[in-house]
Amino acid sequence: MYGGKSMTETPPPLPQPYRVAVRALCEFTAKTGDLDLRFTPSPTAQEGIAGHALVASRRSATYQKEVPLSGSYRNLTVHGRADGFDPQQQRLEEFKTYRGDLQRQPSNHRALHWAQLKIYGWLLCQQLKLDGIELALVYLDIGSQKETVFEQRCQAAELQLFFEQQCEQFLSWAQQEMAHRHARDEALQVLVFPYQGFRAGQRQLAEATYRAACSGGCLMLQAPTGIGKTIGTLFPLLKAMPGQALDRVFFLTAKTPGRALALGALQTLERGGLRQNLRILEMVARDKACEHPDKACHGESCPLAQGFYDRLSAARDEAVKNGWMDQNSIRTVARNHQICPYYLSQELARWSDVVVADYNYYFDVSALLFSLTQSSQWQVAILVDEAHNLIERGRKMYSATLDQADFQNVRKTASAAVKRSLDQLNRTWNKLSQAQPDVYQAYDQLPEPFLTALQKTVSKIGDDLAEHPEGLSGDLQRFYFDALHFMRMAEMYDAHSLFDVSKQPVYRGSLRNHASLCLRNIQPGAFLSERFAVSHSSILFSATLTPQKFYQDLLGLPDKVRWLEIDSPFDASQLTVHLVDQISTRYQHRAASQQPIVDILARQFYWQPGNYLMFCSSFDYLQQIDTLLQQCHPDIPRWSQTRRMDEAERQTFIDRFAAGGQGIGFAVLGGAFGEGIDLPGQRLIGAFIATLGLPQLNPVNEQIKRRLDELFDRRGYDYAYLYPGIQKVIQAAGRVIRTPQDRGVVYLIDDRFATNQVKKLLPSWWHIQQGRIK
Repeated sequence: MYGGKSMTETPPPLPQPYRVAVRALCEFTAKTGDLDLRFTPSPTAQEGIAGHALVASRRSATYQKEVPLSGSYRNLTVHGRADGFDPQQQRLEEFKTYRGDLQRQPSNHRALHWAQLKIYGWLLCQQLKLDGIELALVYLDIGSQKETVFEQRCQAAELQLFFEQQCEQFLSWAQQEMAHRHARDEALQVLVFPYQGFRAGQRQLAEATYRAACSGGCLMLQAPTGIGKTIGTLFPLLKAMPGQALDRVFFLTAKTPGRALALGALQTLERGGLRQNLRILEMVARDKACEHPDKACHGESCPLAQGFYDRLSAARDEAVKNGWMDQNSIRTVARNHQICPYYLSQELARWSDVVVADYNYYFDVSALLFSLTQSSQWQVAILVDEAHNLIERGRKMYSATLDQADFQNVRKTASAAVKRSLDQLNRTWNKLSQAQPDVYQAYDQLPEPFLTALQKTVSKIGDDLAEHPEGLSGDLQRFYFDALHFMRMAEMYDAHSLFDVSKQPVYRGSLRNHASLCLRNIQPGAFLSERFAVSHSSILFSATLTPQKFYQDLLGLPDKVRWLEIDSPFDASQLTVHLVDQISTRYQHRAASQQPIVDILARQFYWQPGNYLMFCSSFDYLQQIDTLLQQCHPDIPRWSQTRRMDEAERQTFIDRFAAGGQGIGFAVLGGAFGEGIDLPGQRLIGAFIATLGLPQLNPVNEQIKRRLDELFDRRGYDYAYLYPGIQKVIQAAGRVIRTPQDRGVVYLIDDRFATNQVKKLLPSWWHIQQGRIK
């Protein structure tokens, strides 16, 4: 039985051709046994490409590389590219790169590779009208560059039978998928907006999103907080799916609250008739989904990895029939079938209509959703929630750091087999550090001797881990993957990034310097542009996407990107904005600023008791003002954000803002409470912002400014300091007015807010009252 159907039953014909890639077909039909990530830490993408090129270069002049193949069975079209074909020997090859002992390869890995090659074999026999063909699995050891070849001579008839068996196995699922797609599109065509009407400005938002989905390309939407951007963009994009033949919609967000808002909006839309017709998947990080964090991902360690692929079919069937696949639902299905919930969600990404996930699932170096979009040739639309966050998040994705202090722990615990390489790397590291006279220095070129030593060390660790997979744990594991990422970023290093070295003194018997090496991405758009190009349409929305050129440059958006600012639905009378220009919050003036700021907090609170947020530039500054407020006005309730709060602590902080409550919550501007939280009505009636939000003036930020000057026509200061700072201010102020009924007050406390350069960046609907606060 497969998916509730007998393999001998003939499924009804598909209403139209269903396309599936060879790899996707085989991963569906031919994967069995355990989930097992032990065999080999995979070669890097660059090593894999180089390995394929090396094998192909060893072949004859008539050898054909990357052979496109396609064939049909009933209404199922199977397509893909075979690695190589030798027409003289009539030999078709599939290349695989690996590390370590090939004998340790799990049998289900080899079986999957043979299945793919046999499918390619039949497609080629059919295309060239061959009676038979020689098939060869070619495994290239990345370390030794030696090939191990497994050969098999197959007749076309047996390959045809194998091909048809795989297609038969998949046809029932394909039939179900086509029926689901038809029902989904019919339901979306009659979908109605779940409320009686749109909020002011929300219809304009929805119409712009729909037009962008229909015409394709990129759209930047700046819309005020509280307008209902989440449902206002999801609804029109879903409506556009049938007409534009969209396969998937990805709702991508920077933070957990954004994911929760998207799921809430989708639940609201489902009540309008989409239940069971729309598959909605929430993807979360591995550490949040893992049921056994103390165990490794293989059948001998984790019970949920044992027999994973044998139980996957039934779990997948149950999940997609439910339709609603948030974190809790997936966990329930996974427990029912005793398989890993994290890897179940990875599989379900192939069969979902809407995926709600973090940015990294589409934009990161090895992003799953981006990879599936390319390999499956999906037509996708992406919604980028709070898109102003993508600059900083993108920079982190494409940056890499190696810290020598952490590296010392690796050296202490490493096996004898790799310790020599680690010691050599440490000596090279020390030379790099000793040659640098200053604590911090940026370089125009990468240190080739260090990269060479790092490459050798990583190869040695990889070989050792392939021989002893149980050794992949703790400090060694972290260093290994950090080093792999560092080398990958080094391969792509260019003007979009910066290489710098920071030295820190360490006292261990005597004074030593440990050097931290950073490949620091400055312009993530150099990498993100490809992600936007692959999607049919990309809608980026936020309350702060001004100036347009700043976001367009740093995110790598195309020249023809459309930009639209939605008029605010709020009236200036709803928000009183006081500009306090008698106070400087610059670092050198902070001691003198504290008492005047406390006086403003107390005066406003006593005049209009309620819940307020006080935003400061740092935790130290926050603590100083908080302490002084307690000393001067102990009757005013206060609560403060602290460093490294977990989700429960953050929720406790937010819960203090109860309707009818009173007090002042202290938070750091740009932190967890500066955006993405919703405190409507009396839950929040005001905010004090005692900083311009500018990034700290330090050597790193000055180097970022210098590089941005070079990239963007001397706009370094604006791009590195001013625009990111004001964006945080506007986001923080946006916590106050969330609905058309809200009323509130915002205090902008710093004399720099009074400059024309800053004032023109503030929302146009604000009516700013400037002058001395009495």
